[in-house]
Amino acid sequence: MICAMAPDVDVVGFLFGIQYGDMLGHRGLSHSLLFAAALATLALIRLRFAEPKANHWQTWLFLFLAAASHGLLDALTDGGYGVAFFAPFDGTRYFFPFTPIAVSPIGAGFFSARGAAVIMNEMLWVWLPSIGFFFAALLARATARALWSGSTSRPRSR
Repeated sequence: MICAMAPDVDVVGFLFGIQYGDMLGHRGLSHSLLFAAALATLALIRLRFAEPKANHWQTWLFLFLAAASHGLLDALTDGGYGVAFFAPFDGTRYFFPFTPIAVSPIGAGFFSARGAAVIMNEMLWVWLPSIGFFFAALLARATARALWSGSTSRPRSR
């Protein structure tokens, strides 16, 4: 959860005069794939001490995808300057061709009627598909386990 939310730490830059479109601005470096990889690596180093027997490559991939998902979802929004996926090597900001997610107001504007409308929009375009994906993954996992264990609904003959 922290990896998925961490890219928006860039909004603190507004307090220090960093402009939205700057490399360190909102949806800049902290939304890049490099940042996602670095964050996943740092989190994995921390987690290795807590869970030394965990599968480290799977854990890193999970953390990377969690961090990268933030920028990917932001590139589906209908506002802002886009996402600098390849920062710091390329400052170009990108949107996907399909932008169904309403852009969220920054700051106190989030707690407004527009903010509430954005949350409802995110429920439709982010949360419902995520919940559907979760249950589909559970079903696929249960089906795969049943197939691999050789279990069937009828008893085996000897």
